[in-house]
Formats: sequence, C-alpha cells, structure tokens
Amino acid sequence: MNMKTEKELELINNYTRSPLSAEDVYIFSVTLCDNEVDRDFERFSSDCLPSLGELFVGKTGISDHSMRSKDQRARIFRTYIEKTPGRKTSCGEDYTALRARAYMLRTEENASLIKEIEGGIKKEVSIGCAMKECVCSVCGKDMKKHLCEHIKGKSYGGKVCHGVLKAPTDAYEWSFVAVPAQRNAGVTKAFTGKENRKFMITEKIRCTGEDTLFTAEEMESLKAHICSLESLAAEGKAYREHLTAEIRKYALIIMPTVNISAFIKGCENMDIGEIKSLCLSLRNQANTRLPLCQQLTSARETHNNDNSDFKI
Repeated sequence: MNMKTEKELELINNYTRSPLSAEDVYIFSVTLCDNEVDRDFERFSSDCLPSLGELFVGKTGISDHSMRSKDQRARIFRTYIEKTPGRKTSCGEDYTALRARAYMLRTEENASLIKEIEGGIKKEVSIGCAMKECVCSVCGKDMKKHLCEHIKGKSYGGKVCHGVLKAPTDAYEWSFVAVPAQRNAGVTKAFTGKENRKFMITEKIRCTGEDTLFTAEEMESLKAHICSLESLAAEGKAYREHLTAEIRKYALIIMPTVNISAFIKGCENMDIGEIKSLCLSLRNQANTRLPLCQQLTSARETHNNDNSDFKI
C-alpha cells in the first residue's frame, strides 16, 4: 500500500467507528462543480470554490437527491481545486473545477454501483448547496435581494445573462443524477429543466456549435416544440391570407382603377401588425363610400289585420 492510499485511509477513518483497510473501501474522484455557465444559466464564481469545497468535506453521496438514509452510498473525505492550463470558460476566465475524493464500502449492495462507476455509466452527479448571492452578469445586482430587469438565458448586447453564485453558506449532499446542470462537471447542480425547457433548448442551439449533443428528453421536447411552432405558423399564414383578401376588397372599392396586383405585392414585406392596421384603415375609408354593414330600419312596417279590405 502506497503512501497516498495510507493518507487517504487516514482521512476516511476519521468518519468510521472502526478502522477500514484498503480492501474494505472503493475510492473514486468526482467533479463537484466548476466556474462555467451551466444549463440553468448560472455559474459558481472562481473565488467561492475553495470555501464551497471546505463545506463539502464529509458530506454524503446519495441517488437522485433522495433524503432517505438507506440511499446513502458514499462520502467525501477530501476536496481540492483543479485548474486546466490554457483552458478558458465562455466568460474568459481560467477554467477552474472543484473536485473531490469519495469512498464507499465494498459490499454486495454496492457492487453493482461500483461496477457502473468503473464502466462510466454512473458518472454525472449534482450537489445540493446554499449560496448567499446570485449576482446578475449584466447589471451586477444581487438577484436574490434586488429587482433585476434582466432574465437569465436572454441575450443583452450579444452576451447571455446568467447568475454568478457567490458566498456559499452550506453544503447538503451530492447525488448521482441522469442530467446534471453543468455540462463539464461529473458532480454538479441538479438540472430539472421543468421551467423554460423549450427556451433553454433553443438557447442551447444558438449558443453552441454544429456538433451540439442533445439528450433523448431534450430531443422529444424539441420535436414537440417544433410541431407547436408549425401549427402556429399555419394559423398565422391563414390569418394573413384572410387580411390580404380583405385589403384587396376594400382597395377596389376605394380605388377601382388601381393595379391591385402591384398593391397587394407591396403588402408582402409588412408584418402582421402593419397589415392589420392597413386593413382597418381601408375598411373605414371604404365604409364612407359604400356602407359595408346591412342597413336596418329602426321599426318594422305595421300591417292592418282588421280585414277591412274584405268588407263589403
């Protein structure tokens, strides 16, 4: 047994009631989080990672953020900061990750999980933590304390707004999940995507290159979103054609000698609001020349039903 393993066992045994040997435990590394913008349009500040790492020492590892004690599988015994030379984040900072060493017992119950970790199946995880500040990347206001007009995920001046997480106050747990929030981390904040999922997927397309990968869930959501857009587009086209037909009718009433084809051609570059406005204007003008509504008498003619015409 090398010195590194001996040192790690020493740290592990700080959490045990009886000493464990190298044969008793399975030790592995995880990436808790980094300073890159994630799928929730948030990122941890580089300065907060060391203090966040201190909070995660001793925290338990579970599955899908289950709070049941029987789902506890592993525990972190050491954390450290790792920088990648020459690698920059989308914000231009040096890429920095908070990594951890964790252990679990080599039991029959954990055997399948250990095998899945070794085989790369169980890789993504998320963290549960509390952050004191979430600073807007556009205006610098703390989104938790002040009303900020900027929306995370929306572009302002060519830059996508995101929240910068600062000042960690607590760390709860870390959990194996299917889809983490942070793309580059092995252990990250959980990504549910229940809110604004369609917007997030379309923003992902805008912000990434042609080799972007999507999960099966994202693909299904994207397909449904496309079908919805196609349906709305068909309805919009039908409405536009209706307005154009009305414009043609009113234009012929007002200007019977106009080249109607050229007139309608000029409407093609108008947006729907402009077309609606033109249609209403032409309708009002046409109504002054030829009433478009049926004119009704205010009272019906009365009929004499006294049979006087038949009297002799």
